[in-house]
Amino acid sequence: QLQLVESGGGLVQPGGSLRLSCLAPGFSLDDYNIAWFRQAPGKEREGVSEISSSGGSSNYEDSVKGRFIISRNNNKNTVFLQMNSLKPEDTAVYYCAARRFRVGTWSVTRYYSYWGQGTQVTVSS
Repeated sequence: QLQLVESGGGLVQPGGSLRLSCLAPGFSLDDYNIAWFRQAPGKEREGVSEISSSGGSSNYEDSVKGRFIISRNNNKNTVFLQMNSLKPEDTAVYYCAARRFRVGTWSVTRYYSYWGQGTQVTVSS
């Protein structure tokens, strides 16, 4: 069973940066399309960004375009989310998720079979 582990969350001031990592100990992520989701208190989980298994294409939620960058290093079996110019509204628990096939809208949670436990990102002064 594929298990995902996120890391890199923390407390950062507005305008700061964080880099989240998603890895799957003991498994290869080469065949999986990976997405980052986030969930703030009292809100639904929303898609933030997605990257194809090859790394050749990606998608972003409108509010993070130009600030977040998703990338992957298949040699190191890791997917990253570089988050720049962070805002208080970016505060949430961030989850990575995996699916084998790009079927349906990338930002819909039910299309993903595997999820990590989440990492907290707090943007506050």
